[in-house]
Amino acid sequence: MEQIRYSDIRYSVEELDKWRLAGKISAKALHYGAGLIKKGSTVLEVVESVDKKIIELGAKPSFPSQVSLDDVAAHFCPDSDDRTVLDTQVAKLDVGASVDGFLSDTAATIDLSGNNSELVKASGDALEAAIRIARPGTVLGELGRVIRETISSYGFSPIINLSGHGIGRFKVHTSPTVPNYDNGDSEELFDGQIIAIEPFATSGSGSIYESSNPTVFMEVSKKPVRDSSVRLIFAEIQGYKGLPFTKRWLSGKFPSFKVNYALKHLADIGAIQSFPPLVERRHGLVSQAEHTILVREKPEVLTRMS
Repeated sequence: MEQIRYSDIRYSVEELDKWRLAGKISAKALHYGAGLIKKGSTVLEVVESVDKKIIELGAKPSFPSQVSLDDVAAHFCPDSDDRTVLDTQVAKLDVGASVDGFLSDTAATIDLSGNNSELVKASGDALEAAIRIARPGTVLGELGRVIRETISSYGFSPIINLSGHGIGRFKVHTSPTVPNYDNGDSEELFDGQIIAIEPFATSGSGSIYESSNPTVFMEVSKKPVRDSSVRLIFAEIQGYKGLPFTKRWLSGKFPSFKVNYALKHLADIGAIQSFPPLVERRHGLVSQAEHTILVREKPEVLTRMS
């Protein structure tokens, strides 16, 4: 099989093609989902439709599609009984596609009020500025410096305890951490590296905290389970192959009370990790933009529509 060598990692042509396909599918799903975000729609309708679209296009979700509103920066994924209605919020749509475990991750912000275009531009322009320098040899701190300077030029703050990240096969988040400010990290990007650049801009303090009631989870360890009903649900979770999942997916297959019990038990024994919604510390509005990038002398954006 033909091989392409990139620095200290090695991809086949077929593997790169799967990454590109995952990127194109998530780009199409993001575009589709953005069109669904309008006044009167529910968040539940949007995310279920986007997940379905990803599957129709020939992939699986890298993680449950999410719509986080206003001061919630990320990780809001509705339960099956959620009735949150879209009205005048700042909505962040975050989606990803998996093709045989080769993942993509992309996000955009839709301002339903029409009053926050500068906030949306701040994160979007910061993303584009960082992409332009995402070449082999660029240090991570420099990406963060460009992101912060761009967001600050609009009068907003980057969220400094959220970041972009590396992406691997069946791994949505891996090294390196791609900062949203110059944190002094001198690690260099290398040719062939796949990363997600993910600026967040806010009118608040520039920091988030974890809230309560998580609905997104991920298996982190294969622990022995004695309870038969928990064991059955854990077997279903293992079918996600270590990728994030939402409680809603399980509640569609098992009674909700058994799902709730299983998730609590599995979290208590360290088999799964929870990801609660992330809220801006001073409840400022938040915008987000994200692309998955193949690092090259001319950076290749895998999650562009065109």
